[in-house]
This record gives sequence, structure tokens and C-alpha cells, in this order.
Amino acid sequence: MKKSLFLGTLSATALIAGIAGAATLDDVKARGELLCGVNVGLTGFGAPDANGNYQGFDVALCKAVAAAVLGDASKVKYIPTTGETRFTALASGEVDLLVRNSTWTFMRDVDLKFDFVAVNYYDGQGFMVKKDLGVSSAKELDGATVCIQTGTTTELNLADFFKANNMTYTPVTVADDSEGQRQYLAGACDAYTTDASGLAASRASMPDAENHIILPEIISKEPLGPLVRHGDNQWGDVVRWTYYALVAAEEYGVNKANIEEVASTTQNPEVKRLLGVEGELGEKLGLDKEWAKRAIAAVGNYGEIFEANIGSGTPIGLARGLNALWTQGGLQYAPPFR
Repeated sequence: MKKSLFLGTLSATALIAGIAGAATLDDVKARGELLCGVNVGLTGFGAPDANGNYQGFDVALCKAVAAAVLGDASKVKYIPTTGETRFTALASGEVDLLVRNSTWTFMRDVDLKFDFVAVNYYDGQGFMVKKDLGVSSAKELDGATVCIQTGTTTELNLADFFKANNMTYTPVTVADDSEGQRQYLAGACDAYTTDASGLAASRASMPDAENHIILPEIISKEPLGPLVRHGDNQWGDVVRWTYYALVAAEEYGVNKANIEEVASTTQNPEVKRLLGVEGELGEKLGLDKEWAKRAIAAVGNYGEIFEANIGSGTPIGLARGLNALWTQGGLQYAPPFR
């Protein structure tokens, strides 16, 4: 009797979860537009260009999801969010998806009831200082003033680092990267701390970038990635597998330029499933057969997105490092499409 009651409860829970999970996907389809929470302005990751159009490494995933779900990468409304407002925007339904250099942590996952569906950038917290400060190590910052964003993991990391090294500091709190950069350049703080990728992005936009150095210490793990509301299972799957489609495409040599040729000539069963030539993967997600093909065609594979926005050939100049494919010594790894 107890077993049947348990199964009945489980079935009811699964049914409710299924209904909740379908809600965002249905909403996006009905609206004909994806509401994507992004950074207010972080060069290379998510920032408006001269015409007000959002571009960047994180923004590319918003476009890919729109292409997969709506058939058009331009069907995105970008909602700028700060470190303090981003999670409220997602929880309240103001955005369907949050893609803005947010760190996957226990509390955000479990206590705030969000699901991080993947890690699109493996990062760590660092420090930037002006060359004329005469500092070559973060361990020389005892007594420094430090610009730091509120509502971020960097606050606790900073406190832990200084405590562990028996040093003191004075925090100068800022709301976002743009304010942090302004305060730092204005001399309100000796050092600016955030994710190392964010420091590189900020430095690249400075008129005197050569006068600023990023110190060698990385003091934390910052797995950054897209997140959705907890319990939104089907929508989480759509975002997760759209991202992994971009990673798998790089692994299999599929890119914007050759995708049509590969789709018509490949003999690789997994690539055929990925591009919708065979199988019914799209149907399982509530999408059509060519969802992943459209996403890749719209923004390119993971490597193309990285190099175009933040790679070694851009002013930001980030090396792939941990974000190289697993076959090249990195951590980026797509589960099988089967």
C-alpha cells in the first residue's frame, strides 16, 4: 500500500513538474520573442554596439536559443541586469533566461531555486591595478581600497583571500562592471576585482589599456553559465542542449561556413542526429528537427563564438585555456547526442 501511495505521489509530482517545465517554452513560442537577461555592458561578453544592438560571447547563446526555438536569431529582447537585479529578474519571470557571466554556486542552485544548465566559461577571480601602483602580486595589496560589485560571489572571495593572507582592505562597492571601471579609473580604488575575463574585457575598453595590469593570482573557481528557473525542466533542456550543440559542432568540425555541406554529406551518425538529418531529437525537446542546425548556422560553433568575441585575435585577447575542448586539454565537453 505504501508503495502505491508513493508512486501515486511521484506521478502527480512528475505531472506538475511537466506542466511547469513546458511553461516557458510555450510562452516564448506564443510571444514570438525570447526575453534574455544580459549584462548592462561588459565588452566582449554582452554589451550594446553603437546602434544599440547587443553583441558578445554570452549574447550569442541568447541568439542561438532564439534560432533553435523561434527560427530567427533576431527574435530576442535583451534585458540589461546588474549583479543585484539579475536573479530577481529571472525569478519574477521578467526574463526567460539569464546569460550574463553568473557563477554556479550551491546557494544559487539550491536556495535561490535556479538551475544552471551548463558552464559556458570556466573562470576565476583576479585583480587589476594601475602599473604606477608598483604592485606585482595581490599579496602586496594590504591596506588597499578595492572596487567590488555588490550581489556577487566576489565579495566573499575577496574577504576570504584577505583574511587568509592576514591583510586588510577597504571595499568600494559598485553596482556593475561599468561603474566599477569608472570608479577604478577615477582613482576611487587602488584595485578592481572581478572575474579575470571581466577584468580583461574592462581593460580592453580603456583608452590606456597598457597602463593597467592583471595580477597573477586567481583566488577562486568561477564556473559561469546560463540559468533558468528551478523546475522549468523542458525549458532547461532546450537551453542546455542548444549550448551543447554549439560545443559538439566545434568538436565535429561543423561551422557556419560548412554546415549545409556537412548536413548533406556526413556519414557520422551523431552529426546526422545533431543536424536533424536522422532521428527525432528535436521532437523530444518540443522543437523541430533542425533546431540545432539553425542555432549553429546563426552564431557559429563554440570556438567561432569564442574567437570572434573574446579570443586571442580580439582586443580582450583571452586564450582558450580551460575553455578549450576536452580533446585539446580543456574542460568543454558535450554529452552524446543520442
